[in-house]
Amino acid sequence: MLGALGVAYLFLPLLGGGVFHGLCMKYEWLSFLKRPIDRGYRVRGSPLFGANKTFRGPVAVGFGAAVVLGVQATVLHRLSEVREIELFDYGGVNGWLLGFLVGAAAMLAELPNSFLKRQLGVAAGQPGQGLLGATLYMMDQVDLLVGAWLVFALVVEVRITWVLFSVILVVVVHQLLTSVTYALGMRASPW
Repeated sequence: MLGALGVAYLFLPLLGGGVFHGLCMKYEWLSFLKRPIDRGYRVRGSPLFGANKTFRGPVAVGFGAAVVLGVQATVLHRLSEVREIELFDYGGVNGWLLGFLVGAAAMLAELPNSFLKRQLGVAAGQPGQGLLGATLYMMDQVDLLVGAWLVFALVVEVRITWVLFSVILVVVVHQLLTSVTYALGMRASPW
């Protein structure tokens, strides 16, 4: 149980990153970064990633995650109850930098899935149809974990049970966050 709580605490910065990114979309913060990463480049007639994958995403999620992990490392780490659930020594890292890297890497890890969806003709913000649609939907839920775990691997031992728990956690939280931010007008699509 302690490991599961530690994983939830480990991924808390991504929640902060997602919330900040949603606020940026709703209120047009950082709008100067709202330019497609693929700069309109096309492969076989389809966009490389699409207009929804902008420079604002990695920067906004990175910033939001940096704030949360920075607070975890500089404030919450001082509490013995919190240190008991930490999967690594938060006080021994630059939480602001690590948080930014985790958030930005999580967003960039979504690009291969976006490329695949564009090549298969799935419109941006749409889940697709049938078994392929279900597969792409699941990939949409967990692709950010690849980037986050790659960065976290610099400071924490990656255990398969932790990775599996993070998949369950992210599928539930990601869908909940997506639904809430869509309802609040912070997202263009409920997917």
